[in-house]
Parts: sequence; C-alpha cells; structure tokens
Amino acid sequence: MPGRTVGAAAPAQGVAARPVARAEAVLVRHYRRLVRLAYLALPADRDRHSRVLAAHAAVHRALPFRWTRRDEGTHHDAPGAAGADPPYAALRLRVLRTALRPHPAARLLAPRVWGLRLFTPHGGEEDAGLDHALAALDAPARAAFALRTVEELSAGQAAEVLRQAGVARPDDAVAAAAAVPCGADREPPAFDPCAVRVQPTDLLRRRRTLTAALAVGVLGLTTTAAVLGGSGPAAPAGPASAAAPGAADPARLVRVAPDAWQHTARVDFSAWPARGDRREDGALLGRALAAWAQPGPQTRAEPGTDPAPPVEAPQLLFAGTVEGTGVVVLYDGRRLARYTDGRDGGLDLARADDSDLTTAGAVALRRRGSDVRYLLAPWVDSAETRRIDQPDAPARPLEHPEGVTAPAPGGGLADCRGATLLQLRSSPVVAEKHAFLLADLGGLVPAHLTYLPPPDRSPSAQSAQSAQSAHEPREATAQDALQAWARAGCAVPDGRPGVKQLDLWAFAVQPLPQNAGSAAWVCLRADRWNGEGSAATAVVLPTARAPQRTGGGPGRACSRFERETVAWAWWRSPQGTEYLLAAGSRRVTRLTVKGPDWSADRSVADHTLAVERPARSAVRVEAVLDGGSHIGPPQ
Repeated sequence: MPGRTVGAAAPAQGVAARPVARAEAVLVRHYRRLVRLAYLALPADRDRHSRVLAAHAAVHRALPFRWTRRDEGTHHDAPGAAGADPPYAALRLRVLRTALRPHPAARLLAPRVWGLRLFTPHGGEEDAGLDHALAALDAPARAAFALRTVEELSAGQAAEVLRQAGVARPDDAVAAAAAVPCGADREPPAFDPCAVRVQPTDLLRRRRTLTAALAVGVLGLTTTAAVLGGSGPAAPAGPASAAAPGAADPARLVRVAPDAWQHTARVDFSAWPARGDRREDGALLGRALAAWAQPGPQTRAEPGTDPAPPVEAPQLLFAGTVEGTGVVVLYDGRRLARYTDGRDGGLDLARADDSDLTTAGAVALRRRGSDVRYLLAPWVDSAETRRIDQPDAPARPLEHPEGVTAPAPGGGLADCRGATLLQLRSSPVVAEKHAFLLADLGGLVPAHLTYLPPPDRSPSAQSAQSAQSAHEPREATAQDALQAWARAGCAVPDGRPGVKQLDLWAFAVQPLPQNAGSAAWVCLRADRWNGEGSAATAVVLPTARAPQRTGGGPGRACSRFERETVAWAWWRSPQGTEYLLAAGSRRVTRLTVKGPDWSADRSVADHTLAVERPARSAVRVEAVLDGGSHIGPPQ
C-alpha cells in the first residue's frame, strides 16, 4: 500500500504538554491506517460485519486512560516509526496486541448495530482469493501480512514489531505471510473498514419506523468513521431501497474468468463465470438490471429474501436465450436474481449466501410445465437424474451443453409421487469422486440432500464412530441412503422454495413384536437459506405405503445443536394387538411412558421400547440420556 509519512508536524504547545492528547491527535490523524491494520489482523472466524466493528473497537481501545513519556520512549526505535512519532508506534503496537489476542469479553463490548449490516465493498475475484488466503493463516501471519502491506515494513522490521507484540515465532509468521500474493492494488477497498456499505438484515420483519431510526443511527456512525479516517472520504451509504450509482450499468457487471473455479479456495457462486450466448447483449442486461434496480409487481422474492436493489454492480452468471426467451442470472454476494424477458417474465430473487460446492451446484434457469432446465456449476463434470421412489433403478444421463441442461422433470418431495432428483458429480479439480443429490422445490436453487445412517451396534463400529464424528451427514448417493429417502423422503417438514439442505437421519431401527419385521425411525430436517429450520420425526413400518409422521416443528431439533431425539407411535400388529412403540437416538439409555392410569419405565440397551396395551390412549414419552438429562419428542 502507498507509503505515508508516519511522523507528524510538531504539535501545538497545549497538545505537547498533555501526552494523552498528543496520542489522541496521532490516532485521529492515522485512524484509517490503524483500522485497516486491525481489520487484516483480526481472526478469520468473523464475518465482514463483525470484523468491521471489531477493527474500529480495537483502535478505540488503543488509546489508554493514562499516557506518559515512558510509554513513548520505549518505541523511539520501533520499526517504521521513523523515530519522529513514538506515539504512533505505541498505538500500532497496542492495536496489534488487541487483534492478536482478542479477549472473549471484547465482542460484548464492541459496537452494536441493530437491523443493519456493515460490510466492506465487494471486491473482485482477486480480492476474494486474498480473503481466503488470509483466512487460512493464523493470527501472527495475518498481522505480519498487514505490517508488510499497510506499513510497508521489511521482513526484519515486521518480525521485530511482532516480537514486541508478544508473538513467539515472528520469523515463521513473516515467512507464512510472504506466501500470500498481494495484488496490484495495494489499498483494495474490500479491506478498508472505513469505506463501508450498509444493508438491512431482517427488514421484512421489522416495523418501518424502527428500521428508519436504526438506519439514521448507523449512518451517523459510518459518517463519523469517514471523518476520523483523514485519508479519504468513506463510501457513501445510500438508502437500502435505492440502487447504488452504477449498479444498473451493464458495463460495470462483474465477470469472472472461465477457469477461476479451478484456482480459488472459494468454490461457490462467486466462482461462476459468465456464460450464455447473450452475455454481451447490453439491451438484455440493461433490462435485467433495471428490473432489479426498481422492484415492481413482477418481482418475486422467495421467503426470507430481501427484494431491495443491489448496493453495487452484481456478478453476471448467465445471459442467453433459453427456449426462445432471454434469461439473465445475476449474483450480488447474498442473492441470486433470475430475470426472464417478455410480458410474462419478471425477476425472481433467492438467498444464496454462504453457498458451497454442493449448494451452488445448480440454478433453475427456465420452467415450462413440470419440466425444468438448470444451469450447472462449472465444476460439474457429469449430470444424471433419478426417481426418488426408484432407488434400485440406474440414474439416467442428463445432457448439459455449456452448462445448460435438457428439460428434466421437477416437483417437490412432499407429495410422495416420485420426485426426480439431480445427481451431479464434481470435477476432480475440486473434489475427487464427489457425487451429490439436489432436489427441486420450485425455487431458484435446488435443495441439497444428505443422509445420516443408523448407529452400528458392534463394538468396533462404535469405536470408529466415536473416533470420527457420529453425527456428520454424508452425501445421499449410496444405496442405503437412496433406500431411506425412497421410504421416508415425503415426510420432509418443509418442501417450499428457500430450503438450502434436507437431511434424513435414521436414528434407530426397532425389531417389532410378534416377529413382524422392523421399524425404521427417522428425523428429517430442513434448513433454509435465511437460517431458519424445522424437523419432523417419522416411523417407517414394514407394510406401510408412506412414513407415519410422529412429531416435529420449527427449531433446531435433529441438527448439530440438538443431536439427540426421541419419538413414539401406536402400532397394531398383524394379529390385532396394540403396541406403543418408542425409540431414541444413540445416547438414550432409558425410556419412560406415562398413560392416564399406567406407566412404563425401562432401561433400553437398543434405544427402543414396545409396550403392549389393550387400547390406545393419550401418553407422554420421555427419554433419559447417558448423562442424566431428560428430553422429549420435538414439538
């Protein structure tokens, strides 16, 4: 980054007499530089919003309540301080120490912004690559990179500053930072926390007056940050309902190189190149951008999707003619927008943030009747279709020239009528021999299907499961996964557009009384792009044509946050005997059933229970885990 003179002119007499005031003057003068340094050095486990706030907070906390000449004297020979402004070297060191070792309470003390998100401007593919490269480094290496770029220190000088900041192996940190290439722009806006954009979060759920009040407060905060920066004005944060200048200009669309996905660690929609035979059609692109810049009656947003215009020029993913109609697909880092030309067309919007190799595997390009044409990710090597209710039938190849598939049957999972799934296989460049399933739910982005098999009761298998992860979903392409989805898939709790992932967890298998076969207990979970989720437990009985839903509702049941569950159902044996069946997940050691005038409380080695009763009645079922805690069925 261009060098700036760290030393300042001699302070006024009053300021020089008060060291704290002089340090404050230095902090204000170099505020933008210090905040950028903190932003680059902060841990990579935070999103851009949190990092922006934490970077400003780190610089604010660098100014102590007391400041003495002794504090300055220890930094007269600090690298990069030019010997003329010791307060700057001391402030820089305090900022680095805060960024390298953030205290857990610091997040609680950081500034809070309600209803709005602050983020640095979206950079190009080069900035995204730099962001991912920095995320792979530890804190000292990121700090070393910041010192080499923001401060333009030599390797030896950067190592000395890190040593003063308490880094145990500063030379290793500097060497690791040297492996990260720095682009031609040494001051990329994507890494400037003083040039922030503002966007609403859950605007649709908030009252208009509250949102407006919060917007005024945060815009005041960002304006103050721009004034304090001193090295240039912050980017203006316009109203969330108005498109940013240039966002509707086809010439400013972001276009990614065709082979970018082969060279980036960020394999998601941001790695898609621009495809289609009309990607240079300025008139079509202008109509698509205008439709997004001014949402109207033909704008359709999936549940949880903000219909507001993009705050900066979006990325072009596709522009072409599909079945005689012009179609454009755009991406702004948070949402996908599909524009369909013509009187019956319009703009469809869907959440697509935090996508990955599988959830960014396909986009619904064009619907006609019950058929769908998809645009596949550039890393998809082969595409097939398969019926969910025919697990033993081989998958059928699906042609996809230039990434656009032939028409494929669509339809959701909840109707139990044999929905058609996409089976995609990725290129070995990104994931060797990786196949995955996607299900069309009527939206822009199909849902990713996963599967978690029932626990293996053998000691060797249990040992292997404990050594690895016993609750990590896997791809639903193996035969046991296909069989499970065929039998229980139509019990999904949410089959609407906007679902990101559907997981089927077979948490127990129960031998039925009177040698009537076995029952499979499953929990199906739907996670949406907006973070919401729901779960449903079900039992699949030997002679039943469909799964029997036993409970469920919104929440985080059957997710990684609630890994244990219990369910129950009434069952009539072929001989006509009524049984109450109950089953729990792998940590359930005891099951309790309470009826109106009876109860059963038993230890369950196989996590299942069958109680014979003369007639059905209202009951309450509870499970005890191996740690002693109690759980009930998901509600």
